[in-house]
Amino acid sequence: MPSTDSAAQERTRAYARVIGPYVAVFTAVIAVRLPDLAGLTGDLFAQPLMVWMLGALMLAGGLTVIGGHRHWRGPLAVAVSLFGWFVALRGLALIAAPGAMEAGVQATMDSPAALAAARVFFGALALVGVLLAWGGWSPRRAAPAPGGAAR
Repeated sequence: MPSTDSAAQERTRAYARVIGPYVAVFTAVIAVRLPDLAGLTGDLFAQPLMVWMLGALMLAGGLTVIGGHRHWRGPLAVAVSLFGWFVALRGLALIAAPGAMEAGVQATMDSPAALAAARVFFGALALVGVLLAWGGWSPRRAAPAPGGAAR
């Protein structure tokens, strides 16, 4: 029977296997295509129901990660937990203050410096996604046998 710590590590790896590739692909595409997405964000915020539904789904998804992953030991576990909190808080912001979110997006899209900073930020997030995917999909190292000597 696996120990509690071992079960928590396996749960972390399972979350990282899903979250890592998603974050890597999605944020890499955003980093490359961000200037082209101005029309898309304008269309999204023009439909309050879509903003509400997106916020509700993000809040639910973030709370699912928060509730299912309560392990904070190690960089992989911290990254998974922070992802859950980040998504939940963004979802809450979309349903509680959509106007502020829209203003922030518009200010970023209107400023060349902010747009460049956002592209660098999303590129860095893509690297975090790659690291999460690597941590989730890489083979586990064999644990030493009880008593100290590996067999």
